[in-house]
Amino acid sequence: MNKQKSMDTNYNKQDFQELIEKYLDGKISLEEVKLLVNYYHSFKQDNDWVDELGPEDPIKHRMLINILEAIQDEEPQQSKVIRLFRSNVFKFSVAASILLFVFFNAVYNDDNLQKIKNPQTIVVNNDIKIGTDKATLTTEDGTTIVLEKGKSYTAKNLVSNGEELIYNKENKAKSEVVYNYLSIPRGGEFFLKLADGTQVWLNSESKLKYPVSFVEGETRKVELVYGEAYFTVSPSTAHKGAKFQVLTGLQEVEVIGTQFNIKAYKDEDLIYTTLVEGKVAVDIADKKEMLKPNQQLILNKSNKNRVIAEVDVYSETAWKKGLFAFQSKTLKEIMQVLSRWYDVDVVFQDKRLENIEFKGVLNKNQNIEEILTLIKKTKFINAYEIKEKKIIIKN
Repeated sequence: MNKQKSMDTNYNKQDFQELIEKYLDGKISLEEVKLLVNYYHSFKQDNDWVDELGPEDPIKHRMLINILEAIQDEEPQQSKVIRLFRSNVFKFSVAASILLFVFFNAVYNDDNLQKIKNPQTIVVNNDIKIGTDKATLTTEDGTTIVLEKGKSYTAKNLVSNGEELIYNKENKAKSEVVYNYLSIPRGGEFFLKLADGTQVWLNSESKLKYPVSFVEGETRKVELVYGEAYFTVSPSTAHKGAKFQVLTGLQEVEVIGTQFNIKAYKDEDLIYTTLVEGKVAVDIADKKEMLKPNQQLILNKSNKNRVIAEVDVYSETAWKKGLFAFQSKTLKEIMQVLSRWYDVDVVFQDKRLENIEFKGVLNKNQNIEEILTLIKKTKFINAYEIKEKKIIIKN
């Protein structure tokens, strides 16, 4: 007769690694999730994660992202997130497991900044809405069309259901390129499918310039005017060898593979190009840098310096899956992300609070108050106040 392994004496690191792999493959059972939780805490107490299992944070971030995807209430958009688990019983059990997995920990960075013992009462006058699908389409003749949930729009070779914009390939070959613009406001996001089949997810406060149709055989060029976009590119083999390029002003990204993310906001000093799958060449001032999967090129706008580093792509691209994933981000950086999604302004009462670092994964469908309360529970901030569409972080 087989007996279940004792959690106190008979576990081993190979079992733990196998469970991690089963979880990430979406083949884990409820009992195995509980086992994985227990294993995780046993290894944390032994302080031997890094030596035996590799980097800890990327694995935990990926687990959290998968867990939160599994329990989201909304159905995924076309070609986006596939739920790993569907039974309601499992959802509740996994939600309980989140309490054990979540590691939204603060890293204390300022010796002069004291932890707060007695948080003050929160003052709230809340006019802040959760972000949603919305965009403005600008056509070649300057006409603007507002796209949003509940409103459909159809033109010659495009259609929108208010949550995505789809361009159809025109049968008649074009000799010249005609451009449209898609602008995403603060508090918005949108999915776009170009005429060549390339898929683009646009984040809040972003703008993309792109052809209505592509000239057959010629390089397919789009421009990320500003903001953040995730691309899944239709391969050149399907377009008579025509390359695909993304321009951002200071750099050109030539696509050799398929999936990558570019973050180039106007109010940030750095441009981030992250390769998920395939291969890309980033051309900066006539010098090309080749990226491999899981690599990120960071370009300084001011001095044109660049660095290539290994990153956790699951965290870098979690935004397109309805999640916020922060790995050692300062409170200032986190609030910058939240301000775009919730369309708010953030003011720090004490500038030293800006440099406190956090890490964790959060659902973008949460109310802003829930996220702020979670941060406040770390005791590094005393209170926050919401005045209409302004958040004041208090010491």
